[in-house]
Amino acid sequence: MTTLGTRPHDAPDAVADALLPGPEPRTLLDAPHGTAPLDPALLLRLHRWLVRGRRYNQQATALTRQGRLAVYPSTTGQEACQIGAALALEEHDWLFPTYRDTLAVLARGVDPVEVLTLLRGDWHSGYDPLAHRTAPLCTPLATQLPHAVGLARAAALRGDRLAVLALAGDGATSEGDFHEALNFAAVWKAPVVFLVQNNGYAISVPLAKQTAAPSLAHKAVGYGMPGLLVDGNDVAAVHQTVREAADRARAGHGPTLVEALTYRIDAHTNADDATRYRDDGEVAAWRRRDPLSRMERHLRERGLLDDAEAERAAAEAEAMAAALRAALAVDPRPDPASLFDHVYRRPTTQLREQRALLERELAAGPDTGEANR
Repeated sequence: MTTLGTRPHDAPDAVADALLPGPEPRTLLDAPHGTAPLDPALLLRLHRWLVRGRRYNQQATALTRQGRLAVYPSTTGQEACQIGAALALEEHDWLFPTYRDTLAVLARGVDPVEVLTLLRGDWHSGYDPLAHRTAPLCTPLATQLPHAVGLARAAALRGDRLAVLALAGDGATSEGDFHEALNFAAVWKAPVVFLVQNNGYAISVPLAKQTAAPSLAHKAVGYGMPGLLVDGNDVAAVHQTVREAADRARAGHGPTLVEALTYRIDAHTNADDATRYRDDGEVAAWRRRDPLSRMERHLRERGLLDDAEAERAAAEAEAMAAALRAALAVDPRPDPASLFDHVYRRPTTQLREQRALLERELAAGPDTGEANR
């Protein structure tokens, strides 16, 4: 017999202990050679994507300064979190990104220009979410997390064997949507992997002013799901951790909360002055843990990367950057009638009337609409 308000468990302490993260972040690149199961072909693929991601950040930041983008939230220093996690997904899985997760969307096969369409101010999303199994970049904090759980739950009810990767920053863990999403996912055993990229700051607010928990991964036990702590600047460790959590989700064992410890080297966006809330010494210390440099060092020490291979990866990234520059140098010419294309699957009578009115005004010329008012 159990007391009112309690739940029967064979060994509640043992269950809780099994859900808690380890004392140290998981790392693979720094492990002694031969002790970590790292496939050379996978490592080289991850490296190429890291190089591409770094160049993408540099080019997008430059385009913002030139006025070609309205804003760009750089992920320099965080590339391993997004690349490692996105490439751990299978083709039929789903990704729910934040506004900062441009590299994860890129790794899902979305055109580099279409990834930036939202940040250019043209559309709410520049790509077809269904075609890429990737939700639109989400600017409000944590609001995409309940959507991710809803899709995952619906897939489970339909019998679709897939995993959903829901990305968030440390600031998102302070939002109510974060709590609701994790609670819903745990109760219904939804196949979701929540990956929190803890880069130390929610814009200018440090993590210590957001939570008193030992780590964000410790929050998982309160929801009844496993919490994992991983070195977010170790692309191999992120990849393997997310892949294992996604496999667990697809097998019907429910959600996992993964906290990746990383750092945002650049400012929050081009509109932010990061020098007002952090010092150069802190940034310099994290530069020494740069995910791209660590990966290159590991590959060279194992004899997997030489100068020729490194130059090929750099050349591929430069070609992508050149194509991005050329595409964004052309001003878009949006069709005003496209405003009505994606409001409802079947346009309402009112929408059809509004579209017809707009098309008549456009056909009549620029002065007609004002005269009719």
